[in-house]
Amino acid sequence: MSRSGYTLPVFACASAIAALHWLRHRQPLTSVSVDLISPAQLAEIPIEQVAGLSENMALAITRSEPGDNLDLTRNTPIWALVEWRTGEGEGVIIQGGEGIGIQLNAGNQPAIYAYAHRLLQENLSRMLAPEEKITVSIILPEGRSLAVRTSNSAFGVVEGLSLLGTTGISQPLSTPEQLASFRSELQDKASRFPTLVFCIGENGLDLARQLGINSEQLVKTANWLGPMLVEADILGVKEILLFGYHGKLMKLAGGIFHTHHHLADGRREILAAHCALVGLESEDIHRVFDSPTAEAALKYLKSLDAATGSHWVNQVYSAIAQAIDTRSLEYIQSHSNRGKDTTVCGSMLFDRDRQIIIKSKIGCFLMEKLC
Repeated sequence: MSRSGYTLPVFACASAIAALHWLRHRQPLTSVSVDLISPAQLAEIPIEQVAGLSENMALAITRSEPGDNLDLTRNTPIWALVEWRTGEGEGVIIQGGEGIGIQLNAGNQPAIYAYAHRLLQENLSRMLAPEEKITVSIILPEGRSLAVRTSNSAFGVVEGLSLLGTTGISQPLSTPEQLASFRSELQDKASRFPTLVFCIGENGLDLARQLGINSEQLVKTANWLGPMLVEADILGVKEILLFGYHGKLMKLAGGIFHTHHHLADGRREILAAHCALVGLESEDIHRVFDSPTAEAALKYLKSLDAATGSHWVNQVYSAIAQAIDTRSLEYIQSHSNRGKDTTVCGSMLFDRDRQIIIKSKIGCFLMEKLC
């Protein structure tokens, strides 16, 4: 049985609770209870250190424990600096300190998202009298160095990590138990809708909602795209829109249907192959192949288009999207015996700025139905 843990916002909140407790009582705590809100349960979080820095300021430290996830933030320290404040404004003001990323697409706001804000606000507000006010600064001392090993920059978050998530529980996304949870959600939605949208992660889910797609038709797959496609076909789903970040979803064009990077990558090979198929010059194919990330390769193709008035981005990504649709259908058919009633798949890819790069022909058709 795989062990779940907690998401980063929970540890940030625990540190803040411990620091505020010190300001109130001048006593260090060894653990605190955090109301996770989602789900509605309490989590007991160990506190590593608490220190008073002045009469009005205290610092507390926890360490991330994500359970049996392949998570690079495991054991990273999370600091919360809490300071009494006077004057106008909210009772709890939350700031991002060193190691918290900034959102390039949101006016350089700290990458502290809705669930983290709610968690901190609700837990800390309960500890304050009506007239009391505090400022909370969340610091991840290792955040900047860890961020270079993530795909954060692909989504416009730089210089640190995000306090991301919609729940306090960190479920192992690569375990059979997590797949069972995703399948359960799929079974429910397949019984109600003939057309569904598969999103690998939170960014895809959020962007899909912004585009006007009904949330009830969205299904999170994490990296389990292959098993989820087969399950959808068995359940009789007629159509699936595969909606995701291009650096992840393009793996399907190469026949990779479990997309965790620990198991398989192949992105630069897939990109280079499709560049060759549409006729890009050898020197440019080499530049694409040698790009450190899919985003860098896309940027290079865009620079070619800008310099020459060509349309390489559209040609390359149209070919990739078509290959995603074709390989997905072949994958389903190889694991199913429904024949001509096999689930139809379309695809839609977006970039780091959450801008749509391409929709396959079937993807265009499905988007018209969904929105």
